[in-house]
Amino acid sequence: MTRHSKNCTAGTVYSYHERKRDASSSGYGTNKMRLGKDSVKDFDCCCLTLQPCKNPVLTPDGYLYDKEAILEYILHQKKEIAKQLKKFEKQKNKEQEELKELRQAELETKKQTLQISSQAPGAAAKQKAAEADSISNMDSARSKDLPSFWIPSMTPAAGPSKVNKPDEKVKCPMSGNPLRLKDLVTVNFTDINDRDSKTALITKQARYVCAVTNDVLGNSIPCAVLRPSGSVVTMECVEKIIKKDMLDPINGAKLREKDIIQLQRGASGFAAAGNKLEAKKDGAVLMA
Repeated sequence: MTRHSKNCTAGTVYSYHERKRDASSSGYGTNKMRLGKDSVKDFDCCCLTLQPCKNPVLTPDGYLYDKEAILEYILHQKKEIAKQLKKFEKQKNKEQEELKELRQAELETKKQTLQISSQAPGAAAKQKAAEADSISNMDSARSKDLPSFWIPSMTPAAGPSKVNKPDEKVKCPMSGNPLRLKDLVTVNFTDINDRDSKTALITKQARYVCAVTNDVLGNSIPCAVLRPSGSVVTMECVEKIIKKDMLDPINGAKLREKDIIQLQRGASGFAAAGNKLEAKKDGAVLMA
């Protein structure tokens, strides 16, 4: 490979590493980076607090939350929706009052027009002549021809921003789908039996195992939650054992396809493990 200086950017040899380095230092271009294991939460951590769950619950889309955190989120969203609804109703009532005032003003204008037309022709001609002789630019329709920009009523007004009607459904912070409290599934993790009673469960690297096969669970192992019992099992166990009889091995309840919820997991540091593992930041681009 041809050798060149460290800061050579116009030569025929300009490596990918140098291009990424120059883009990150200059601030131009789009910077991409693949997230590793240290940048993504563990599979048993809450999607809101990013800490191991004390009372884990699962959404129908497979996102894990701590029960306390998701309840606080739902209550906060309901309060915000109620505030937005009050603002929307207040704005709607104000618009209706303004429409009533405009209708009344229009009726009064029509009445005045009818009164003028019902007068004698000579009186109407005299009134028009008086308006024509007037030097005021606010008489009759001359205000449209010669507006006075220093009069507040003639200046353009910037009204308050319009409030749109909010969606009354609480959305999941991860998937964006409607979230109801009764749809949350209580998750029961099976603790690992490693005979280590001195080390706290949170500080252990391997904390939980499959409820059926006793395989250690982690970010690199696809898992699923069985809705009737809330037990966590591996997807391999689901495909090879559970789907043959479609029975919950913990309590023997009949299973349906929607009762097997795949757990959304984080990254393991390797390719094809987890989802949304790439961070992207768009920057300004210099055009040639």
